[in-house]
Amino acid sequence: MHDPAPEFRARTTMGDRALSDYRGKWLLLFSHPADFTPVCTSEFVAFARAADRFRTLGCELLALSVDSLFSHLAWIRNIHDQFGIAVTFPVIEDPSMAIAHAYGMIPPRAPDAAMVRAVFVIDPSGLIRAISWYPMTTGRNVGELLRLVAALQVADTYDVSTPEGWQPGQDVILPPPLTAGDVLYRQGETGTDWYFRTGPLPTARRRRRED
Repeated sequence: MHDPAPEFRARTTMGDRALSDYRGKWLLLFSHPADFTPVCTSEFVAFARAADRFRTLGCELLALSVDSLFSHLAWIRNIHDQFGIAVTFPVIEDPSMAIAHAYGMIPPRAPDAAMVRAVFVIDPSGLIRAISWYPMTTGRNVGELLRLVAALQVADTYDVSTPEGWQPGQDVILPPPLTAGDVLYRQGETGTDWYFRTGPLPTARRRRRED
């Protein structure tokens, strides 16, 4: 991770898209082995319902399947007809599996696309910040992916870490003090030792001291 995401340009259900189109934004690139598969359909429904929540985080959604553009169009039409859900994010066609191979989604000599079940979180600089893989039998958790993007953004903005199960608004893990001034400043933190200190985000702590 922290490697540059491979550049691409491809046809999608919303016109041509390139990775460079998303520079300056967070991007969630998630892939599927085929259209009209039940687990993937449940994920498309969940992603479509959560699209506005991702946009609130400044994060765009971009899906990929190895099937053709026409198959994608038929699939998203079926999702709309069956579930009443409009898929408002682009779906890339990748019939040659060129993008899947570039992102290491499948081994070079894999006979099919069964392993194309990956998620890549790409930051505004075009760097891959997180990767997850799921088997064909297990649906991904869209709520967890929202949490992951929010956690990465908080870590970048405030130079902190997030503990297990962290949700936006909760205390974060703070870096250890490096100066005497830091020791005096860090009131209201909790923890068991110097290396494990938790507390509100830095701006919240500053506001509390100024009040």
